Amino acid sequence: MGPIRDKGGRMKRFTADQVKVGFIGLGNMGSRIAQRLLDHGYQLSVYDLDLTKAKAMAAQGGVVAKNIVDLARTVDVVLSCLTNDEAVHNVYGGPEGFFAGAQPGTVVLEMSTISPETSRKLHRLGARNGIDVLDVAISGSTPAAEEGILTLLAGGNPELFRAAEPIFQAIAKQYFLLGGPGSGTAMKLVVNTLLGIGMQAIAEAVVLGEKAGLDRERLLEVLSHTALIAPAHMGKLARIAGNDYSPQFPLRLMNKDFQLILEAAAQEHVPMPAAEAAFRVNADELANGDEEDFSAVLRRMEKVAGVAAISAVT
Repeated sequence: MGPIRDKGGRMKRFTADQVKVGFIGLGNMGSRIAQRLLDHGYQLSVYDLDLTKAKAMAAQGGVVAKNIVDLARTVDVVLSCLTNDEAVHNVYGGPEGFFAGAQPGTVVLEMSTISPETSRKLHRLGARNGIDVLDVAISGSTPAAEEGILTLLAGGNPELFRAAEPIFQAIAKQYFLLGGPGSGTAMKLVVNTLLGIGMQAIAEAVVLGEKAGLDRERLLEVLSHTALIAPAHMGKLARIAGNDYSPQFPLRLMNKDFQLILEAAAQEHVPMPAAEAAFRVNADELANGDEEDFSAVLRRMEKVAGVAAISAVT
C-alpha cells in the first residue's frame, strides 16, 4: 500500500496535511493551478522543461525537481497539464518518465486535453506499476484557473475521485465523474466541440450583420444581451469589439482539439460536418503564424467577406 491509504487500505482524502503533491507542466493553465495549490497550503514539487517557469513557482514556495524521475520519487500525488498526447507519453513513459520513479500507491491526476485512447493507455500503464490514474480534463479559461473556478471532467476510479476532492476544491468550482478511464477526456472533446463550433457560428453571424450594414460595436453589444451567447463566448464579444485577439485560449490549442475531436469522430463513425467546416476556418487563420486567441476566426471571416476593407473606407 502507498502512503495515501490508511491501515485498513482505504484511500485518505488528499488534504494539504496528508499528501505531498507534484506538478508537471507550468504553462498558462498549469502555472495558475499550481499557484492555487500553493495558496491552499500544499507542499508542491514542480517540473517544467522551461526552467524559468519552474523557478517562478519556487519563488512562490514550490520546490523545483531536477527531473521527472526525481519528482516521482518524492510525491504522493502528481498533477500534469501538458500540451498534447506526445507530451503525455514522454512525461509518463520510458526510463526517464514518471512511472520509472514512482512508488506503487502513487496517484496521477492527468489534466491535459488528449485523446480518450491516450487516457486509457495511461490508466493501463499506471495499473501495471501499481499506480492509480484519473483523467481530469479542464474546462475553463486562464482567468477561471486563476480564480479557482474551473470545471473538472474526470474518468476513472470513484474512490480516487472522492479522495481527490480537497485538491479539486482548491482549483475548481465544480467537478464531475463521467465514468471509467478516458471518460473525462471524452467529455472534454464534447465540450470543446461546442466551444469551437459556437465561436465559428458567432463569427459568421456577426459578419452577416456587418455586411447588412449594422454598426459592428452596436451589433456586438446587443448580441451580448440576448440569450444566445454561451458564458464561455460572452467575454469574447467585448474583446472582439476592440479587435483584441490576444490569446486567452490560443487558436493553436483549439486547432489541436479540433483534430482530436475529428479523430475521435472518425473512430466512432460519427459524421461532424459543422466541426469539419469550423476546423477549416480555424486552420486558415492559424496559417498566419501569429499567436492569437481562438476567437480570431471572426477576423478571418471578416477578411474573407471583405468587411475589413469596407470598414477602412468608411
